[in-house]
Amino acid sequence: MEIQGQAAIITGGASGLGAATAQALAQRGMKVYAFDLAASIEKASSSDNIEYLEVDVTDHESIRAGIATVKAGREPLRVVINCAGIGTPGRILSRRGPHDLNQFAQVINVNLLGTFNVMTLGAELIAQQEPLDDDGQRGIVINTASVAAFEGQIGQAAYAASKGGVHSLTISAARDLASYGIRVNTVAPGIVETPMMAGITPEFRESLEASVPFPARLARPEEYAQLVLDLIGHDYINGHTVRMDGALRMGPR
Repeated sequence: MEIQGQAAIITGGASGLGAATAQALAQRGMKVYAFDLAASIEKASSSDNIEYLEVDVTDHESIRAGIATVKAGREPLRVVINCAGIGTPGRILSRRGPHDLNQFAQVINVNLLGTFNVMTLGAELIAQQEPLDDDGQRGIVINTASVAAFEGQIGQAAYAASKGGVHSLTISAARDLASYGIRVNTVAPGIVETPMMAGITPEFRESLEASVPFPARLARPEEYAQLVLDLIGHDYINGHTVRMDGALRMGPR
């Protein structure tokens, strides 16, 4: 799919995986709308072809307002990438008692419901565009799961459930949107060097790197962006979750 001169939405686009992907798409001639919270946008680096919009993915009307801005732009929307997510830890049962239900619900709201809502409203706008090729392709949605969807560790019940939902959503969404010429794929990263990892100790970092068979290091956000570009460019990959983890298989801890 040709992306130059087209528009993309990236949630969580002001930092981490989303920021790296926004830069990669903008450098290739896309108009990128980076949806994120105000605190993240304030820290983001300005860049040509990237417009930052304050959008809370747990707020339906906030998403609708962001989509309206995209619709008013000159470039047709072709790509939606969901990177926004949180990973609040908590055991189902611990010495402090049962898992806090509100905390569980918040993780689901951001990671799963937010992904679904942006995908749905974004797909509605993509479906209004003219097809790009003889196959009738109009665009693509790429969601972000995690290896935790398959091997959730101790303390990851909420996170694993939310990312498992994103993975399971992939094939159903691809089938639902096929008649509109919209592909849906998901990336399931392993351990990525994002701002959330900045506070870990050198010793803990070494142990994380040693757990990855090859390459024995943390993944880079730019590698996520590269995979996104690969999925956009390969018109026959649809309804698939791609692991990006260096052959990592998570143990219980």
